[in-house]
Amino acid sequence: MRTRTLTLAAAATGAALLAAAALPAGAAPVRAREGAVSAADLLAEVATCSQISRGRYSLDAAAPATVPVCGKSGAVFWKADMDIDCDGQVTTACNTRTDPWFQNQTSFRQSDGRPLNSEQLPYIVLPRASDIWKYANSGISGGSVAAVIYGDKVEYGVVGDTGPAEIIGEASYATARALGINPDPVTGGVRSGVTYIVFTDSKVSPIEDHSAAASLGEALAQEFLEDN
Repeated sequence: MRTRTLTLAAAATGAALLAAAALPAGAAPVRAREGAVSAADLLAEVATCSQISRGRYSLDAAAPATVPVCGKSGAVFWKADMDIDCDGQVTTACNTRTDPWFQNQTSFRQSDGRPLNSEQLPYIVLPRASDIWKYANSGISGGSVAAVIYGDKVEYGVVGDTGPAEIIGEASYATARALGINPDPVTGGVRSGVTYIVFTDSKVSPIEDHSAAASLGEALAQEFLEDN
């Protein structure tokens, strides 16, 4: 199947205006985006689940496995909590002092070979491949485009990291901040109410180009609504 790709040059054309999100003191700006496709439209489309995972995921270690990965034409999705991934490049917000679980690597890397910047780049975390679900079998890889929905906000990003094989529901510091969720890796996140949609056979190159992810995400979200 043809991979739906947006490069840096293509992203610069037709990019829509982005609305500024509320930021904690001293934080660099990340811009939340919601255009022609509303959170309500996307939530209505994923109101029911056709499960594609062989089993279900837990929200946290030792918690019951309650979350399936669901599928529709052009996308997979799940509904979960949001834990904060602060891994990757060392920044003011993400480092060993602010995050006792900090790791200076991400599963997928920037075009210059460096790990991703959680403080700046909206991305989501996928469970590592397991018997529950192998994301590659669904046409998903690093750089695939995702829409994350919380309340009436939609933030587009990329698949940027992987986590424990049996746990789901995690996104970068920048994703949380753009959605109005406390991004602190220790005290932040939310316990429920977050919907993650990943568009299959999509890819942003370079992975760190958030404008490209937002532009392609908006187009894929519209296509998802039209095809289902």
